Amino acid sequence: MLWRALVLLIALVLPQFALAQGAATLVADTVYVADGQRLVAQGNVAVLYDGTRLSAAAITYDQATDRLIITGPIFITDGAGNILTADRASLDPTLENGILRGARLVLDQQLQLAANQINRVDGRYSQLHRVVATSCQVCAGETPLWDIRAGRVVHDQQERQLYFDDAQFRVAGVPIFWVPRMRLPDPTLTRATGLLIPQIRTTDQLGTGIKLPYFIRLGDHRDLTLTPYFSPRTTTLEARYRQAFVNGDIEINLAGTTDDLLPDTGRGYIFATGQFDLGSDYTLTFDLEATTDRDYLLDYGYSEKDRLDSEIAVTRVGEDDYLRAALIHYESLRVGDDNAVLPSIISDVFYERRLDGFGGIATLTADAQTLLRYSDVDGDGRDVARFGLGAHWQRNWVTPAGLLIDGQIGADFDYYAISQDVAFDADVMRTVPSAALTLRYPLIRTTARATHVIEPVVQVAWSDVYGGDVPNEDSTETEFDQTNLFALSRFPGQDAREVGARVAYGARWTRVSPDAWNATLTFGRILREQSNTEFTTSSGLQGTSSDWLLAGQVDFPNGLAIDGRTIFDDTLNFAKSEARVSWSDDRLDLAASYLWIDDTTAVSEWTLESAYQINDIWSISADASYDFITNRAARATVGVGWQNECVALDLSVSRRFSSSTTVDPVTDFGLTVELRGFSAGRTAGQATRNCVN
Repeated sequence: MLWRALVLLIALVLPQFALAQGAATLVADTVYVADGQRLVAQGNVAVLYDGTRLSAAAITYDQATDRLIITGPIFITDGAGNILTADRASLDPTLENGILRGARLVLDQQLQLAANQINRVDGRYSQLHRVVATSCQVCAGETPLWDIRAGRVVHDQQERQLYFDDAQFRVAGVPIFWVPRMRLPDPTLTRATGLLIPQIRTTDQLGTGIKLPYFIRLGDHRDLTLTPYFSPRTTTLEARYRQAFVNGDIEINLAGTTDDLLPDTGRGYIFATGQFDLGSDYTLTFDLEATTDRDYLLDYGYSEKDRLDSEIAVTRVGEDDYLRAALIHYESLRVGDDNAVLPSIISDVFYERRLDGFGGIATLTADAQTLLRYSDVDGDGRDVARFGLGAHWQRNWVTPAGLLIDGQIGADFDYYAISQDVAFDADVMRTVPSAALTLRYPLIRTTARATHVIEPVVQVAWSDVYGGDVPNEDSTETEFDQTNLFALSRFPGQDAREVGARVAYGARWTRVSPDAWNATLTFGRILREQSNTEFTTSSGLQGTSSDWLLAGQVDFPNGLAIDGRTIFDDTLNFAKSEARVSWSDDRLDLAASYLWIDDTTAVSEWTLESAYQINDIWSISADASYDFITNRAARATVGVGWQNECVALDLSVSRRFSSSTTVDPVTDFGLTVELRGFSAGRTAGQATRNCVN
């Protein structure tokens, strides 16, 4: 019987497998014993063992030499996606040692290595001789887009590394460079010490240069990337360090530079972030930002920030309470700003507790802030410390007629210690009582397609300040939008307070549909007993009557979204308008926004952000901003991407026409070429070229 012959062949051909590691399975058209020493399987031979499958035209086991003679075409696959093909082979019964001729090794279905001969050693190493390696689709009679030709390649399956001897890199068959030895990770290894993808960068200020990042694996949970950056006008070393801990992680990015822009001056920057879980719902976060000069971050493309903030903070978010303690350092990079007279060191501690009681919700707060300046000049070097306590109570009612009533009452107590400013008393105590009553009457209509809610709202509020004057440090910038139309105060901080009686009125309309478009619209204004000069002109909140607020949002199922907000007075003079339109689907991401502010420093700016995946090969992106006040573009960026199964190329061109730190326009060219197959992985939808017969 055929099955008895198969069992005998498996027992003789794969004795180590059967005894030490479990049973293997062999299938063939014909199996027979020759000369009492050789077992032969012929015709559609297949051997399956532990996720590995071997197929061949014939397999012969010679018991005298303890060798397997395999006649091709040979095809071997394993569970990891590796493929080995050969014309013929001579192996030991464990398939761990031997020689394969006319062989091709495909790693992780990405990188293929064709060789005249492959020697298998100890089941761990594969030595390939006279090798051509590429991740491109290889068609008969055609030269791959790129390949590496080497006298010998050793593949270490355990360490997942490839070692090349006498290697020559070619593009379209043309030799580009030669190296005597090099080591590269195989595609299955995600983190390995070695050279990463180089990047070519060209700018008007620094000329054409190249970045050569080198990744150093320091263990399973930390790594270091060093990136030398060379150009005719700069020598820069960039570094990135990352480490993951059991309860958090850190990342540090820094660079050091000598260049022609600031000769004989060392330049550099450091950005560091971290987050740690301290237990008991406490979280520690830190953020460090520093640079040697105002222009460095922009010159080298590290960041467009014009104000650096370094912070260390501890937070806790509980079911009924919230705690945050932070220490912050600010540094302005804006031309004209003097950091000596700006608040530079700030400490902030805030605690809030919510309690259910007295038929409503009580909120207790305690907070403390200190604000320090470097200057010792009176007025310019003002330092402020503040301690505050607050108690507020809120309750909601619903009348039988459907009217919603929201009532709240509270008081805040502040103590200020002010130094280096004779315009204010050294010690100031304030009491700020407040009360508000809000009435809402929602009207709901439901149809087969959507639910509509129209909600007229009226709020009557009052607050006052009893005590001395204090400087306004934390509420210099105010906004008027749909989130604070019916808030007790429109100031973001504690220093400036709204005083007197006031009435806010308006309406909200909401449309909700599970299958169609959704929308919200808010309209309203505020009337005051007395005006407050702390509000900015552009906020629309100055005077006893605020401007009208109109804000809305529409979302469509096809990915289109429209957001807008405008503020205007009774004569339709607009103080501020902003709008954003975005559209996103599987191939296109598009967003356009416009901002208009009528102020002493007027703003009228349009921005565009777009990215389009043309097909599996080509993609384009474009970002731009245009300043209508100066009638010129502020910034423009265009990117083009091209990729196939073995190469990814990204070209970008950006033009910065003006900025807060430089008047001269700057153009930046970037080019990145990625050779896939060496720990690069594959992306979804990646194109693969087909061979044409």
